[in-house]
Amino acid sequence: MVYKIGMVLYNITVNVAPAVESDWVGWMRQIHIPEVMATGKFYEYRFLKMLSEHPDAEGNTYAIQYLAKDMNDLDVYLSQMAPALQKKHTDRYGENCLAFRTVLEEI
Repeated sequence: MVYKIGMVLYNITVNVAPAVESDWVGWMRQIHIPEVMATGKFYEYRFLKMLSEHPDAEGNTYAIQYLAKDMNDLDVYLSQMAPALQKKHTDRYGENCLAFRTVLEEI
């Protein structure tokens, strides 16, 4: 697959159950995000809380955005590093945190 070389944004949107929200936010700030950044595949991140929620949503929704210089760095992260980091998250929070991921390219 051939990609245009440009900044790539890897976005993870997570709905977090109220029972684990405080612990999750602290764990993300102190453990998970630093571990992702330590991979060297991203040069910046943003940790955001959605202010407008779907009326049927339980808990709060957050977005964690990681910026990679190109698709190659993201591909290496996704294939070689993400599975272990995602497993840590799933082992700790299970069904209390439901996530989906998107990849966007700056144009």
